[in-house]
Amino acid sequence: MSSKPPPVSAPLTFDLPVALLAKIGTHRRREKLRSTSEVVRLAIREFDFGGYTTTADEHRQVSVRLAPRVKNFLVRTAKKKGVSVGELLRAALEALPAGKAAK
Repeated sequence: MSSKPPPVSAPLTFDLPVALLAKIGTHRRREKLRSTSEVVRLAIREFDFGGYTTTADEHRQVSVRLAPRVKNFLVRTAKKKGVSVGELLRAALEALPAGKAAK
């Protein structure tokens, strides 16, 4: 039984803000790199992961019950706006005034 050699590279998919994609393009041209992957590999080599501390808020998953028509509205709106349903819900929750009583 022969074992396959480990792959030279493996795909990794992740989301980036458009502004960061533009920065990758700028860095790619300036450093004369051939691909986005080369820019990412360069960033990994140069980044101080030991000194990294997150500035992101801690997240928790929540489950809520919504009427089917409301859920469908959210799904359609998310597709139309090109965002996730979670992004829409976060925006709606953040837009609630502080201390507002439920109706």
